[in-house]
Amino acid sequence: MATTGMRGHGTESSSGSVWASSWIAFAGVMMIFGGAMAIFEGISAIAKDDVFVTIANYAYTFNLTSWGWIHLVLGVLVVLAGAALFSGAMWARVTGIVLAGLSMIANFMWLPYYPVWAIVLIAVDAFVIWALCVGTGREARTD
Repeated sequence: MATTGMRGHGTESSSGSVWASSWIAFAGVMMIFGGAMAIFEGISAIAKDDVFVTIANYAYTFNLTSWGWIHLVLGVLVVLAGAALFSGAMWARVTGIVLAGLSMIANFMWLPYYPVWAIVLIAVDAFVIWALCVGTGREARTD
């Protein structure tokens, strides 16, 4: 007799497939959103758009194209990790925490170029890390 029961915040079917908890799903959606924003940020910087602030004597000075490539690559990785969170695998959660942390650092160093956008992405990354750490872990698979 196959039964369907609730386990933590996730759902387990008779076939053993596991759904991500609501916190993990939230983190996945926010990572995809934040990664897409970072991709757009990177494309704008590579194109040397006029929306960026030009400052002198900043400790983390790279040219705009370098920052663009950093944000573009990091954004693609964040989107992929966010999509992987829906598998429920523990490696996806750990990868999500690491990439969200790297994204926070990159956006902190990006603050002088586009402060509002950087602060929004730092907040998104903070929510992602919080959601991934708060998830119960009972629904995460180790495969």
